[in-house]
Amino acid sequence: MYGAIFPEPQALLTKVPKLPGTDGRKMSKSYGNAIALTEQPDMVKQTLRNMMTDPARKRRTDPGNPDVCPVGDYHKVFSDQNRNAEVDQGCRSAGIGCIECKMWLFDSLQKKLGPIYERRQELEKRKDDVSGILADGAVKARAAAAETMGLVREAMKI
Repeated sequence: MYGAIFPEPQALLTKVPKLPGTDGRKMSKSYGNAIALTEQPDMVKQTLRNMMTDPARKRRTDPGNPDVCPVGDYHKVFSDQNRNAEVDQGCRSAGIGCIECKMWLFDSLQKKLGPIYERRQELEKRKDDVSGILADGAVKARAAAAETMGLVREAMKI
Protein backbone atom coordinates (compact mmCIF):
# COMPACT_ATOMS: atom_id res chain seq x y z
CA MET A 1 0.00 0.00 0.00
CA TYR A 2 2.74 2.45 0.93
CA GLY A 3 5.13 1.23 -1.79
CA ALA A 4 3.99 3.88 -4.25
CA ILE A 5 4.40 6.66 -1.69
CA PHE A 6 7.41 5.29 0.17
CA PRO A 7 9.35 3.26 -2.43
CA GLU A 8 12.23 1.23 -1.07
CA PRO A 9 15.51 2.77 -2.25
CA GLN A 10 17.52 0.56 -4.58
CA ALA A 11 21.29 0.65 -4.99
CA LEU A 12 22.62 2.23 -8.16
CA LEU A 13 25.84 0.35 -8.87
CA THR A 14 28.39 1.24 -11.51
CA LYS A 15 31.40 -0.54 -13.01
CA VAL A 16 33.68 1.55 -10.80
CA PRO A 17 32.32 1.86 -7.27
CA LYS A 18 34.64 4.70 -6.31
CA LEU A 19 36.52 7.11 -8.55
CA PRO A 20 39.71 8.30 -6.87
CA GLY A 21 41.09 11.81 -7.02
CA THR A 22 43.85 12.62 -9.49
CA ASP A 23 46.41 12.02 -6.72
CA GLY A 24 45.00 8.58 -5.85
CA ARG A 25 43.35 9.75 -2.61
CA LYS A 26 39.65 10.31 -2.03
CA MET A 27 38.38 12.83 -4.56
CA SER A 28 37.76 16.18 -2.92
CA LYS A 29 37.55 19.75 -4.08
CA SER A 30 39.40 20.77 -0.91
CA TYR A 31 42.29 18.42 -1.82
CA GLY A 32 42.43 19.99 -5.27
CA ASN A 33 42.39 16.53 -6.84
CA ALA A 34 39.12 16.66 -8.77
CA ILE A 35 38.31 17.44 -12.38
CA ALA A 36 35.48 19.98 -12.39
CA LEU A 37 32.88 20.16 -15.13
CA THR A 38 33.69 23.86 -15.36
CA GLU A 39 37.39 23.32 -16.16
CA GLN A 40 38.62 24.41 -19.56
CA PRO A 41 40.01 21.58 -21.73
CA ASP A 42 43.58 22.90 -21.41
CA MET A 43 43.32 22.76 -17.61
CA VAL A 44 41.90 19.23 -17.77
CA LYS A 45 44.84 18.17 -19.93
CA GLN A 46 47.32 19.71 -17.48
CA THR A 47 45.56 18.04 -14.53
CA LEU A 48 45.75 14.67 -16.30
CA ARG A 49 49.44 15.12 -17.11
CA ASN A 50 50.13 15.48 -13.39
CA MET A 51 47.81 12.63 -12.41
CA MET A 52 49.21 9.82 -10.27
CA THR A 53 49.75 6.48 -11.99
CA ASP A 54 50.69 2.93 -10.97
CA PRO A 55 53.29 3.46 -8.21
CA ALA A 56 55.14 0.25 -9.18
CA ARG A 57 55.76 1.50 -12.71
CA LYS A 58 58.96 3.50 -12.31
CA ARG A 59 60.21 3.49 -15.92
CA ARG A 60 58.52 3.59 -19.31
CA THR A 61 59.75 0.05 -19.97
CA ASP A 62 58.27 -1.37 -16.73
CA PRO A 63 54.96 -3.19 -17.16
CA GLY A 64 52.09 -1.62 -15.25
CA ASN A 65 48.80 -2.68 -13.73
CA PRO A 66 45.78 -0.58 -14.75
CA ASP A 67 43.78 -2.17 -11.90
CA VAL A 68 45.82 -0.23 -9.31
CA CYS A 69 46.26 2.93 -11.37
CA PRO A 70 43.84 5.86 -10.93
CA VAL A 71 44.14 6.57 -14.66
CA GLY A 72 42.88 3.03 -15.29
CA ASP A 73 39.88 3.70 -13.03
CA TYR A 74 39.01 6.80 -15.04
CA HIS A 75 39.32 4.85 -18.30
CA LYS A 76 36.82 2.29 -16.97
CA VAL A 77 34.29 5.09 -16.50
CA PHE A 78 34.96 7.34 -19.50
CA SER A 79 36.50 5.17 -22.24
CA ASP A 80 34.83 2.63 -24.50
CA GLN A 81 35.55 -1.11 -24.50
CA ASN A 82 38.11 -0.89 -27.31
CA ARG A 83 40.08 1.85 -25.58
CA ASN A 84 39.95 -0.04 -22.28
CA ALA A 85 41.34 -3.14 -24.00
CA GLU A 86 44.16 -1.05 -25.51
CA VAL A 87 44.92 0.49 -22.11
CA ASP A 88 44.94 -2.89 -20.38
CA GLN A 89 47.16 -4.57 -22.96
CA GLY A 90 49.44 -1.57 -23.50
CA CYS A 91 49.97 -0.89 -19.80
CA ARG A 92 50.59 -4.52 -18.80
CA SER A 93 53.08 -5.03 -21.65
CA ALA A 94 54.73 -1.60 -21.32
CA GLY A 95 53.61 -1.02 -24.91
CA ILE A 96 52.38 2.45 -23.99
CA GLY A 97 53.70 5.03 -21.59
CA CYS A 98 51.71 6.72 -18.85
CA ILE A 99 51.59 10.07 -20.69
CA GLU A 100 50.16 8.39 -23.79
CA CYS A 101 47.59 6.63 -21.60
CA LYS A 102 46.66 9.94 -19.97
CA MET A 103 46.19 11.62 -23.36
CA TRP A 104 43.92 8.75 -24.41
CA LEU A 105 41.97 9.48 -21.24
CA PHE A 106 41.83 13.17 -22.17
CA ASP A 107 40.30 12.23 -25.54
CA SER A 108 37.70 10.04 -23.81
CA LEU A 109 36.91 12.74 -21.25
CA GLN A 110 36.48 15.34 -24.00
CA LYS A 111 33.98 13.12 -25.82
CA LYS A 112 31.85 12.90 -22.67
CA LEU A 113 32.51 16.18 -20.87
CA GLY A 114 33.23 18.48 -23.82
CA PRO A 115 29.55 18.96 -24.74
CA ILE A 116 28.73 19.68 -21.09
CA TYR A 117 31.47 22.32 -20.93
CA GLU A 118 30.33 23.91 -24.20
CA ARG A 119 26.67 23.98 -23.09
CA ARG A 120 27.67 25.59 -19.81
CA GLN A 121 29.60 28.28 -21.70
CA GLU A 122 26.46 29.02 -23.74
CA LEU A 123 24.25 29.20 -20.67
CA GLU A 124 26.63 31.52 -18.80
CA LYS A 125 26.03 34.06 -21.57
CA ARG A 126 22.26 33.87 -20.94
CA LYS A 127 22.02 34.25 -17.15
CA ASP A 128 18.62 35.99 -17.25
CA ASP A 129 17.09 33.19 -19.32
CA VAL A 130 18.54 30.59 -16.98
CA SER A 131 17.18 32.41 -13.92
CA GLY A 132 13.71 32.42 -15.49
CA ILE A 133 13.91 28.71 -16.28
CA LEU A 134 14.99 27.96 -12.71
CA ALA A 135 12.14 30.05 -11.28
CA ASP A 136 9.58 28.23 -13.48
CA GLY A 137 11.07 24.90 -12.40
CA ALA A 138 10.81 25.87 -8.75
CA VAL A 139 7.09 26.62 -9.15
CA LYS A 140 6.53 23.20 -10.75
CA ALA A 141 8.64 21.45 -8.09
CA ARG A 142 6.68 23.10 -5.27
CA ALA A 143 3.40 21.94 -6.81
CA ALA A 144 4.66 18.36 -7.22
CA ALA A 145 6.06 18.36 -3.66
CA ALA A 146 2.76 19.63 -2.24
CA GLU A 147 0.89 16.84 -4.01
CA THR A 148 3.35 14.21 -2.77
CA MET A 149 3.22 15.56 0.80
CA GLY A 150 -0.59 15.35 0.66
CA LEU A 151 -0.31 11.64 -0.21
CA VAL A 152 2.27 11.16 2.57
CA ARG A 153 0.07 12.83 5.17
CA GLU A 154 -2.91 10.77 4.05
CA ALA A 155 -0.91 7.52 4.21
CA MET A 156 0.41 8.40 7.66
CA LYS A 157 -3.04 9.61 8.78
CA ILE A 158 -1.74 13.02 9.90
